[in-house]
Amino acid sequence: MAPDPLVERFPGHAYPQVIPTPDEMRPGRRAPWAALDARERSSIDLARVESRLRAARRHLEQAAPPGAPAELSAAGELSSRVRRSAVLVALFERGGEAQVVLTRRSWRLRQHRGEIALPGGRAERGESPVATALREAREEVGLDPAAARPFAWLSPIVALVSSSAIWPIVAALSGEPTLRANPREVDRVFTVALADLAADGAFVEERWRRGAPRPGADEEGFVPVRFFRVPGEVVWGATARVLSELLCVVLDVAPLDEGTAGAVR
Repeated sequence: MAPDPLVERFPGHAYPQVIPTPDEMRPGRRAPWAALDARERSSIDLARVESRLRAARRHLEQAAPPGAPAELSAAGELSSRVRRSAVLVALFERGGEAQVVLTRRSWRLRQHRGEIALPGGRAERGESPVATALREAREEVGLDPAAARPFAWLSPIVALVSSSAIWPIVAALSGEPTLRANPREVDRVFTVALADLAADGAFVEERWRRGAPRPGADEEGFVPVRFFRVPGEVVWGATARVLSELLCVVLDVAPLDEGTAGAVR
């Protein structure tokens, strides 16, 4: 069963997720797109998304996804336990605004229970990131692969908690989908407009330091952890990293991560 909504971590914002508190925490940076006029952060349609990903040479017609996450080398001996996964950044338009499909993971799962995630999961032997993302989206939310057009990729990342190397695949849906949550894995399916993720107050970054050194930490041992506040939920961790990169590309602003200094959690 989900815990009662929490309000203390992000004042004025209720959400059911249990977010860990690190040993030490500092405020992070503001959103890379914060200096843009509000009008530049709205009217984000699919054509704009695809155009910007093509300009960034992330389009599948230009190049295949990278063979491995750049930050994997920073994971040291932990990298030997990392398994391949993929997620689908499934987009469709509603009222001229691109919406992204998100899930809240089942509270019965062993890892990342109750967290917000993109549809996705472990790759099968010999499976490409595109095939994995489409198969997992069908299994988790009933998305018909024939209704999805994968067209781009985002930087693969590492999530150490689940020992996953994650390849995000961006796909355009042929229309607003009818989705159903697989109760074994998914508690809820919902959508959020990219423009709402880019709105003032939605993005938060914290810098965490824990007892054990973490890959990607700065010289003081702090790693950046990103969040998006959406109605009734908090998106954080690997999902927030993927969405942050997508917004940076689409809004044509400098990315948050430099080199391998990402929030590997």
